[in-house]
Amino acid sequence: MTATRTATLHRLVLPDHICPFGVHAKQLLEQAGYTVDDQQLTTRAAVDAFKEQEGVPTTPVTFIDGTRYATSEALAIFLETASAD
Repeated sequence: MTATRTATLHRLVLPDHICPFGVHAKQLLEQAGYTVDDQQLTTRAAVDAFKEQEGVPTTPVTFIDGTRYATSEALAIFLETASAD
């Protein structure tokens, strides 16, 4: 039996703008076989509060097994490395 891999993704999804980096991060996770806990930040206040709480300048931010990946680029590097193992 294969263990389910889960990632929590925090990304900006405003009524007038969906962050393309967040969309890309979600696609990367799904392609790698992760179940995505998609935490959409739907107001500017929610985005700003999350960035302050996590000490990051931008979203998306992904958590996998307690490790934070603060950009979609960092996530892509992790997933490439993990798939090589």
